Amino acid sequence: MKYSIFLFISILFCSFKPIANNVRAQYISPLSEFSEEWDDPKYEVCNTAANANYMTAKEKEVIYILNLARMNPQLFCSSVIESDGNEKESDYHASLVITMKEMKALNILQPDKKSFESAQCHAITSGKKGYYGHDRQTSNCKKVVHFYGECCSYGESDALGIVLQLLIDEGVPSLGHRRICFSELYKFLGVSIQPHRKYGSNAVLDFYY
Repeated sequence: MKYSIFLFISILFCSFKPIANNVRAQYISPLSEFSEEWDDPKYEVCNTAANANYMTAKEKEVIYILNLARMNPQLFCSSVIESDGNEKESDYHASLVITMKEMKALNILQPDKKSFESAQCHAITSGKKGYYGHDRQTSNCKKVVHFYGECCSYGESDALGIVLQLLIDEGVPSLGHRRICFSELYKFLGVSIQPHRKYGSNAVLDFYY
């Protein structure tokens, strides 16, 4: 009797084992709530900072989301930008829609530790001093500068909120942040999000060739 039970359990286990080996976790995009199209596994390549252990999960997600926007600007525009009701009356919002509908796909950005250290130092010191801008506030931060293009976001702590603020670039006539985020020149990016005495939060994105 014991042998029969053992044999039955062994057969049951073996019959389920091949199924278990073939099960693959479904890819879930950080933009999944906007469109199921983002859950296509081809977009996993945008998660370039997944193993950059020097960054927080939110900092990695900023790179992830920006890469998604660069890889498929049309889908990002239709699913995210045009669904954003807060800025629909803004000329800056409207110009972003036009830009993203017409632009071609860009290279995806890779994480860079030196750029992260540059961004982190500036985000920390800016936050402590309540500073707004790009000038380094300490001699140490001047020593670790490592970027050719820099974007600073204030008041947003959510990864998508940071990316949207920089892309819409409300109130910035030069659209400098948008131009940097969508530049073909850059290959590397470091992101640091830190508390800010005046705005609650600030994020520094340092881009490098």
